[in-house]
Amino acid sequence: MLEHVIELCLPTIISACELMGIFVVAVTAVRAFWLYCVGMVTRTPKNIKFQLAEGLATSLEFKMAAEILKTVLVRDLNELMVLGAVILLRALLSLLIHVEMKGEANHTKD
Repeated sequence: MLEHVIELCLPTIISACELMGIFVVAVTAVRAFWLYCVGMVTRTPKNIKFQLAEGLATSLEFKMAAEILKTVLVRDLNELMVLGAVILLRALLSLLIHVEMKGEANHTKD
């Protein structure tokens, strides 16, 4: 019975996590573009790279949460290998974004 409930509810939860990640990317991109345009008009430099990277990292966390939840629904080894590769790639992207953010934070201190 519990397995049936999980199979019924989990796709909705996974989709919600995916949508949250998409929403974060969309809002972050629009906000960064707005700040860029304001900086161009006012001729004052705006540091949008850090804000954009932070939003992308947050989005990747939501997307990775969805991928981790998908592991509950895996039926065979091939699905698990594909899912593992996707999780690995998203973790690598998240790590690269965090390194970029740290480099940008150090760059702005100097």
